[in-house]
Amino acid sequence: MDLTEQKAQARKSAFARRKQAHETRRPGVAGHLSEVLAGYRGVPLAGYMPIRTEISPLAAMAEAAAYGSVGVPVISGEAQPLNFSRWEPEGEMRDGPFGAQIPAVDDFFEPEILIVPLVAFDTAGGRLGYGGGFYDRTLEMLRAKRSTLAIGFAYSAQEADDLPLENTDQPLDMIVTEASIHEFGRK
Repeated sequence: MDLTEQKAQARKSAFARRKQAHETRRPGVAGHLSEVLAGYRGVPLAGYMPIRTEISPLAAMAEAAAYGSVGVPVISGEAQPLNFSRWEPEGEMRDGPFGAQIPAVDDFFEPEILIVPLVAFDTAGGRLGYGGGFYDRTLEMLRAKRSTLAIGFAYSAQEADDLPLENTDQPLDMIVTEASIHEFGRK
């Protein structure tokens, strides 16, 4: 089985685990994420608008927005790094690519912290995404300019062993779940 097939199989399994976790979630799933972000108040960050069964970072993002810039990703084109537009908890939104909401008015900036959605993660900071490479290209670009903290946010059920990763897959500095915080010592 080649790497593409391995990734497809790993995604299928992870999506099923994520769906189950999402259906049985309890309130307060972003509590640990808020705890982590409290240590970075005022540092420009980007989260994401959850789609389908993604764990929601919105409560933590709203709290962080009281202290500094918070953005959400905007896809500018295929095989391009993401842009990030400033987001406000009650701000006007519009439909963006792939069903994610984006701010009605573009106000782009470069975050120093990225809260990254994912399909699966491992205990070494590996991340399996949707396959478009958007976050890998974005993290590579941002990290070439300055230290950029990548925080994977997921349900603990999304943990997997032996993820099929490539050398272009950008590692995460931290994984935050509804149940725990894992740091990997990359800064």
